[in-house]
Amino acid sequence: MAAPHAPGTLGQIPRGIWVLGFVSMLMDISSEMVHSLLPLFMVTVLGASALTVGVIEGLAESTALIVKVFSGTLSDYLGKRKGLALLGYGLGALTKPLFAMAPGMGLVLTARLLDRVGKGIRGAPRDALVADITPPHLRGAAFGLRQSLDTVGAFTGPLVAVGLMLLWANDFRAVFWVAVVPGLLAVALLFFGLQEPAPQPGAKRNNPIRRENLRHLSPAYWWVVGIGAVFTLARFSEAFLVLRAQQGGMPVALVPLVMVAMNLVYAASAYPFGKLSDRMGHRQLLAIGLLVLVAADLVLAHSSHWGVVLAGVALWGVHMGITQGLLATMVADTAPATLRGTAYGLFNLVSGLAMLVASVLAGLLWDGWGAAATFYAGAGFCGVALLGLAWQPGPQKPAV
Repeated sequence: MAAPHAPGTLGQIPRGIWVLGFVSMLMDISSEMVHSLLPLFMVTVLGASALTVGVIEGLAESTALIVKVFSGTLSDYLGKRKGLALLGYGLGALTKPLFAMAPGMGLVLTARLLDRVGKGIRGAPRDALVADITPPHLRGAAFGLRQSLDTVGAFTGPLVAVGLMLLWANDFRAVFWVAVVPGLLAVALLFFGLQEPAPQPGAKRNNPIRRENLRHLSPAYWWVVGIGAVFTLARFSEAFLVLRAQQGGMPVALVPLVMVAMNLVYAASAYPFGKLSDRMGHRQLLAIGLLVLVAADLVLAHSSHWGVVLAGVALWGVHMGITQGLLATMVADTAPATLRGTAYGLFNLVSGLAMLVASVLAGLLWDGWGAAATFYAGAGFCGVALLGLAWQPGPQKPAV
């Protein structure tokens, strides 16, 4: 089926996608109020090293991605996704006070892991819900819209954090307490605002991870999984963007503006590129995204001057806008409807392990050879991913 003309696309996206987008936005406001300040809190208040930051961030993000395999599979088995999404968002909201109360790195690590467990629980069922309620010819636009709204929260959160840090004289803990509020609003909106689609008539409950069921996952799907893992190696934790900005002498209260800039570009680009992915070959668009990330890494490696860092961070945001919704769309396009939750979970399991390796490696390179080595390594992994796109048979979507 041909994709609709661009002017009408936004109006055709189902109401549930808008609800999921605003839920994501509210939770990201809450999370980014904490995460935009957390690397600085760990280094300046609790005395952590860059390696410690890398280990904690790697463990946290990989935990979120690994948990998705279980929540996605469970959502396929139950034939229900909203309840798991509610559980995940609720856990994310309730962990925020732990950051405010943390006297040392132990509770920070506990809070970070629990927060990311919540993200892992909600992630795969939510993505499967997007695919469930969206017509196939609008999937790229739907994933792009949800990601754009999510990313509006990702730059609003740091903006709020900067304002409160200036108002309250760099009181990290007070800002962390305020972050609880938008998290609870996200849970309420999901509970009251979204009606889950009814299961297909005659659908039978079975175990999605049985061998005969996993055989329905095609080679094209596993190619997407492999490319996604290499992408994750190239795109380590964004905590290192914050630390790079601090190296340039930016005042502590203003450092979160780096994440504002990245997420502002990300939010502005995710929906247009998502819509473009409904009309353009996926492999070509992924290659463009990788080239943009190479440029971002080289710029960030060049200098810690705030102007250079902002340019690199903006390129990083364009890369995110091109690739993140696109990879989610490719998973939906290459997996059977009855295994979507499992497919997203397995995709994120592999990416989670890659995130752990990438963030620990980034911390080791940072401490041992400096920030430039970390970003040059990221560019190197981009080269590996480009080879994968060139040499491996991937799912190509013909241009319309």
